[in-house]
Amino acid sequence: MKAVFTAIVLLTGFFTLNAQQYKPVDEQSEVKFTIKNFGINTNGTLNGLKGTIKFDPANLSASSFNVTVDVNTINTGVDGRDNHLRREEYFDVAKYPLIRFVSSSIEKNGNSYIAKGNLTIKAVTKSISIPFTVNRSADEIIFSGEFNINRKDFGVGGSSAVMGSNVDVSLKVSAVKE
Repeated sequence: MKAVFTAIVLLTGFFTLNAQQYKPVDEQSEVKFTIKNFGINTNGTLNGLKGTIKFDPANLSASSFNVTVDVNTINTGVDGRDNHLRREEYFDVAKYPLIRFVSSSIEKNGNSYIAKGNLTIKAVTKSISIPFTVNRSADEIIFSGEFNINRKDFGVGGSSAVMGSNVDVSLKVSAVKE
């Protein structure tokens, strides 16, 4: 009897220590950005969201994000500009087709969370923090957040005089259990 009780305790502990694994649903997610171009806000999106998300609000140390977006999908609503952004001096999609975020920690912050980790664009990796909220339904979990980066930190666009340096990014990531 003692052995059965021990086995139940160990199995229960194993399942509660492991965060639930989710898969992003690209078609239901949004990766948006805004940057000043010629002094005017220019908006765009990225698609091709893939990766693995592990999330358990009761055990944040077992939670993580490892996700990518496909830079070939960049869409600002102007085909010529999108093609220009795919070139070497901007995103160089021939060499670097993906933007990747890998979390190193997730912390609770009041009613929201902060994912700290590494963002890689064009083989340049920088530490960032992404504040986010979580909404659950029966079928999915939605992570929403916003953050800001400097495009020059990642070697995107060089010293363009007409394009701003700061990029505002907003995320709505829909994910389902794997």
